Amino acid sequence: MKPMGPIPPEFAAQAGMLTIAGTRADDWLAAHGSPLFVYDPAIVAARVARFRAAMPAAVDLHYAVKANPFPPMIAAVAPLVDGLDVASAGELAKALAVKPAAAISFAGPGKRDAELAAAITAGATLNVESEGEARRAIAIGEQAGIAPRLAVRVNPDLELRGSGMKMGGRASPFGVDAERVPALVKAIVAGGADWRGFHIFAGSQALDAGALAETQAATLALAARLAEDSGHAPPLVNLGGGFGVPYFSGDTAVDVERIGAALAERLAVRADVLAGSAFAIELGRWLVAEAGVYLTRVVDRKESRGETFLVVDGGLHHQLAASGNFGTVVRRNYPLAVAGRMGADAAEEVSVVGCLCTPLDRLGDKVMLPRAQEGEPIAVFLAGAYGLSASPAGFLGHPAPAEVVAGQGRTPPPEPR
Repeated sequence: MKPMGPIPPEFAAQAGMLTIAGTRADDWLAAHGSPLFVYDPAIVAARVARFRAAMPAAVDLHYAVKANPFPPMIAAVAPLVDGLDVASAGELAKALAVKPAAAISFAGPGKRDAELAAAITAGATLNVESEGEARRAIAIGEQAGIAPRLAVRVNPDLELRGSGMKMGGRASPFGVDAERVPALVKAIVAGGADWRGFHIFAGSQALDAGALAETQAATLALAARLAEDSGHAPPLVNLGGGFGVPYFSGDTAVDVERIGAALAERLAVRADVLAGSAFAIELGRWLVAEAGVYLTRVVDRKESRGETFLVVDGGLHHQLAASGNFGTVVRRNYPLAVAGRMGADAAEEVSVVGCLCTPLDRLGDKVMLPRAQEGEPIAVFLAGAYGLSASPAGFLGHPAPAEVVAGQGRTPPPEPR
């Protein structure tokens, strides 16, 4: 295969976005402006189908809205999944527009009373993050005459080995320490709430199928222990997610089929206290990351002290993660390409930089690409998750990019902040 920029072969095999970013890039930009995010729900549908084929039938699939909260994207994903998981009142409103409240759960620390009230009134499940939050939710429910649907987010005494972001096995603002959960469950039931179960999340962005399977087994064991100690079986155990995607050259895509086979074995011998429980896996980036591409045009081509820079009209204010400033310890390049030269040989080493007044604004650091001229589009792949909504769009007051879902009409950029 001819070089197309630093695109890992694991991703190049997912051909959908290559088509969108290749011969069609100029058409997309002419129709919607530059920069632009394009999302393809067909790629998400293929991901969901793979998940369904690999996992036990008893395991539901939830979409973590924070990965991509663009309303047309949520609307495209919602019919494909069993539930939506949100982390703010804003996300809750978007989810309620496309999914019944009973299929929505609300997690995250620091929920304000107004947010608790919105979830309780709608009938969504609150994953409470502390004893204090549970007390406030029960009080709000009593005042409204509604039994709040409450689950407990657990801060587990385990962590997901090899995860990019560890969420368990340590002091944390997220969830209730496992050893305190049984007492809280008893208080929730005694307080008249509608007890909904456990949300146990140990980490994210993991590519090691063995580590993920091991964590799921430990999570099932923890859920059983907490249920026995509290005397209340959980209607639902949300096993978290953590499935990563291969962002960088050399990464290996996660073996979902291996995870599913191991989970089926564990569920077949699960503790009696979990016999009547339902189970769910909550995924975000694994569903949508590869379904998005960020397109931005070269504004200037310049030389400086022997190095070549392609200056584009986008940057970290739209795609922070690709700049290496979204939790990456050692900066590595996201896959990118000169969109109109997908089959051309790499001809030069360049750095692709944005239009912001900071040296952090670098989308590609010394990458090998075909020679690109002013006006040509650059495609940054894996832009479907933690893109625009996770970036400082207001920095320096540049225009916001448009977002579009393939097959749907144009959605204009938001008004400036």
